Amino acid sequence: MAVYTHLGAEQLSALIAHYEVGELVSAKGIAEGVSNSNWLIETTGVHGDSARFILTMYERRIELADLPYFLGLLDHLSANACPVPRTIHDRDGAAFRMVGGKAVALIEFLPGVSPSHPTPAQAHAVGEVLATMHLASGDFELERANTMGFAHNLETLEKCGADGLASIHPALPEVLAAATHAAALDLADLPRAQIHADLFPDNVLMLGDRVTGLIDFYFACTGPMALDLAVTHAAWSFDPDTNAHEGAVGTALLEGYESVRKLESRERQLFPAIAQGACLRFVASRAEDWLDTPDDALVTRKDPMQFVDRWRFYGQSGTKLFS
Repeated sequence: MAVYTHLGAEQLSALIAHYEVGELVSAKGIAEGVSNSNWLIETTGVHGDSARFILTMYERRIELADLPYFLGLLDHLSANACPVPRTIHDRDGAAFRMVGGKAVALIEFLPGVSPSHPTPAQAHAVGEVLATMHLASGDFELERANTMGFAHNLETLEKCGADGLASIHPALPEVLAAATHAAALDLADLPRAQIHADLFPDNVLMLGDRVTGLIDFYFACTGPMALDLAVTHAAWSFDPDTNAHEGAVGTALLEGYESVRKLESRERQLFPAIAQGACLRFVASRAEDWLDTPDDALVTRKDPMQFVDRWRFYGQSGTKLFS
């Protein structure tokens, strides 16, 4: 989440008037993230009781044709008792509207706080919910290709170029060869579902050890469930301050997942390589954002070297991930 486009009070009030949510009370820009503009919206509610929503304007890496998939998946999972925010449809039944040539959607606000230093208990709960989400998506009718796959990572890094990567960190160009190797990894025979593909701690809301919301589904796609689990493992299993691997957290995440859905032997076998590819995805996207993000955007650049270190961890011989 971030704010790239600024909407004035009159624009926001006129937009909210298209929904059965009451009148606009306040709108606050949300600075976290890198892809879309987001606001925390408060209204008077339908019956005069205060209500909160998230308003998203789709800015980057989002194709208009993909919105029925993204927003439909939210509604499908929410209807299947997954802790996922539903889309608020406007008075005409539309899931999104156009403002200044850009699509916007109003999303249900869910309670909870994103964990800054996840505990094993929290990671176990997230693993359970992730597996439950995978199974619940089985009868979702739409599909979407993964536009942030391993081959795309390589293309992004090549576009950044060795000089551009070196301008961020001298060691960063070394991942070009690794991305070439990862792009050749074949995951076609692994079990598939609709996957979140970006389940960082800041995309999970929790109250204590209970998951109250999975949010920000705008990288979701149809793909290997093991890839989604690997992305989540790479995002949760390292100390956010020191970047050291936290084995208890990673193990709890995997155990939580397998308490709902057991991994197949090939998923386990390929898991370290998949996790390395997942790390390179965030190296690539962070490097691209570092080089392309406007200086005046209300967004904090993220260091791609954090995931270079995690990529190295998964490549170490003898690394034990499963108990």
